[in-house]
Amino acid sequence: MKSSSTILALLLFLVSFPALAAEYKWTQISKTAKFAKRDGAGAATLGGKMWILGGWADDPAGGTAHVGYNDVWSSADGLNWTQVRPNTPNKPGIWEGRHCGGYAVFDNKMWIVGGDPLLKHYQNDVWSSTDGVNWKEVTADAPWGGRTMHVTMVHDGKIWIMGGQTVSQFVPGVPEAFYNDVWCSSDGRNWKCVTAKAPWSPRGMIQGSVVLHGRMWLLGGGTYDTPSHPKRNFYNDVWSSIDGVNWRKDTVAPWAPRQYHSVAVFDNKMWVMAGCNYSTPERNRNDVWYSADGVNWTELPNTPWPTRHAGTVFVHNGHLWMVAGSHPGSTPINDVWRLDVVHDTTPKRK
Repeated sequence: MKSSSTILALLLFLVSFPALAAEYKWTQISKTAKFAKRDGAGAATLGGKMWILGGWADDPAGGTAHVGYNDVWSSADGLNWTQVRPNTPNKPGIWEGRHCGGYAVFDNKMWIVGGDPLLKHYQNDVWSSTDGVNWKEVTADAPWGGRTMHVTMVHDGKIWIMGGQTVSQFVPGVPEAFYNDVWCSSDGRNWKCVTAKAPWSPRGMIQGSVVLHGRMWLLGGGTYDTPSHPKRNFYNDVWSSIDGVNWRKDTVAPWAPRQYHSVAVFDNKMWVMAGCNYSTPERNRNDVWYSADGVNWTELPNTPWPTRHAGTVFVHNGHLWMVAGSHPGSTPINDVWRLDVVHDTTPKRK
């Protein structure tokens, strides 16, 4: 029988044993997926599948125009993709092609919330679907008005949008505006502005969303250059809120300021990946960071996938997925990568 002093010493050793981080590994699932190359595509995870909604690409006919897709693709494994809805850019009764709009899963439906100005007008419509084929226009004219690159989340039984901007060179005659307001809706039709001016600087350009520990998190972001504001803004501050009204600044993160980066919640951590800033000639990035509390951040080294911005991120089937985006500059790609938790070495304490 062990003495009480021996047992006490063993307990003290176990309590003081340092907690080690989980280990992660990226695997390339597809170099060229079946869907066309694109960036800024919407992401939804519903019914055991990942869903790609629209996106942006160069003109497939070889012209100089950019194309906003409105096709829908799904996959259960990231390797085999099925086109659920074809690309029909001029068909009435369906949402217009777009990228970097708002995307969410809410009330067992996929949602598209607003869009971008690629068609020389702004899209403040809201659409929903249970199957990716049949879409219902919930409203054609949401009260938050024309804007692009806003952040969309689902929290506390509501859809939320915040931030974004107008870009006058895309839609001539529309006044420039940079937003830091916050809106929410419980049905996608009726919207309430909970604050007209949050304490964080106006921003958007964040792919994905982060809701963790009962809080909505705003991780970096930025603004697009315009004729009146020719310099882009890039941020790396971290803000969070329970109600969209009261915000706290949690930290200025150690990762570089960026926009068009991808964010997600995976393995009970918030993740910041890739994006762009103008501090390097190539502009795009492929660094990956994670945090359990929004304050303390760890970089996951040796990212194997190419630098990119406006990548589409999923959390599906116990994995984190990075799909498509643009690299380098603004050259769309269509690869698929999966992040696995390969071994959790954190001691389990009762």
